[in-house]
Amino acid sequence: MNEIQDYFVCDSCSNKKFSLVFNFSLRFHGVNFSDDLIYERLKEETYECTECKKAYTIRQIEERLGEFKKKHKKR
Repeated sequence: MNEIQDYFVCDSCSNKKFSLVFNFSLRFHGVNFSDDLIYERLKEETYECTECKKAYTIRQIEERLGEFKKKHKKR
């Protein structure tokens, strides 16, 4: 059987190399039972094209990879 390999590529420049970018934050909010604020620690991951710097979420990448699966299953 032949082997097929599809790469996720940038929509803007067709580059296939990406770097992982993290954003860290704290989100503060109040609660009904206290006057004190509570917080959540958040980490956001995006993947940035190494050529044009366009950013993609993991969800966008997974959706595109899912399209590859559908395309090749139809063959």
